Amino acid sequence: MRLVNSFILSLVVFVMACHADEKNSDTTSENTNQVVKNYPIPKFDRDSAFAFVAAQVAFGPRVPNTPAHQQGKIWIVNQLQAFGAEVIEQNFEAKAYTGTMLKGTNIIGQYNPQSSKRIILAAHWDTRHVSDHDPDPSKHTQPVLGADDGASGVGILLEIARQLNQNPTDLGIDIIFFDLEDYGDGGDNGDYTSWCLGSQYWAKNLHRTGYKADYGILLDMVGASGARFTKEQLSMQFAPQVMNKVWQLAQSMGYGNFFVNESTRELIDDHLFVNQIAKIPMIDIINRPIDTETLFVRHWHTTEDTLDKIDPRTLRAVGQVLLAVIYREASGTI
Repeated sequence: MRLVNSFILSLVVFVMACHADEKNSDTTSENTNQVVKNYPIPKFDRDSAFAFVAAQVAFGPRVPNTPAHQQGKIWIVNQLQAFGAEVIEQNFEAKAYTGTMLKGTNIIGQYNPQSSKRIILAAHWDTRHVSDHDPDPSKHTQPVLGADDGASGVGILLEIARQLNQNPTDLGIDIIFFDLEDYGDGGDNGDYTSWCLGSQYWAKNLHRTGYKADYGILLDMVGASGARFTKEQLSMQFAPQVMNKVWQLAQSMGYGNFFVNESTRELIDDHLFVNQIAKIPMIDIINRPIDTETLFVRHWHTTEDTLDKIDPRTLRAVGQVLLAVIYREASGTI
């Protein structure tokens, strides 16, 4: 992900504007006489999520066109299938800003694909090919291990997939792991469309004809200790109702130290293209510290993005909030 140039943001916004804990029980609505199911919210297992993060890191940097990338893809697909998802592998090729042709795969795990009421939970699963923000210039050409920037979001969503398998609902859920997110031009004048190649491809080539979703939630860098998730401006531009209800729910659950009521500048991340191209409102849950020059975590795009940066308590905070969103949506109480 990258910070968005103000002019580009204005253009994007203008274009968009122009396009305009109890047992299961069934209760009956007095007004509609429809059966409404009450789904209890399961407990998010932070240790399980951490293990999913560690398993990805064990492959090494999941840089496109490398054996570790291929191994990571197979592992994610196998995990989703083991957790009862109907899996689609959306293979594609895209030219990187370097001129390199990259082989990518967006991985989609579907729950209740027949349901018309759907939400998307997403993260990118690839890692950056260069550590261009490492404080040591001699390490700039080394790849990023991506424990936080990549693996943390995937780890949380795989634990959610495990819970969905054990505690099914009628809600349609699509867990999407976008590829080729982090192979963008890091130069000051780099083309913002050089980032997030997988989400751009998916948004132009939806995995099902006529696919629709009510909204989406993107996770990016959601594993570090002391994380602060702010209200990123593009999320508030495209999906303010979604962001506000997620933040209010998180704060009511006691996670207000993570989900803070602070507006921060817009970002180039996968949610931009889902909003802009697919026209599905999507928010970005992303760590925005207050004391770094880049406005991201200090290990962002460095060789220090390692497993020791991951705090299971942060994984639990994000994962528990997402489970609450899912099961309250399924119960019609949010």
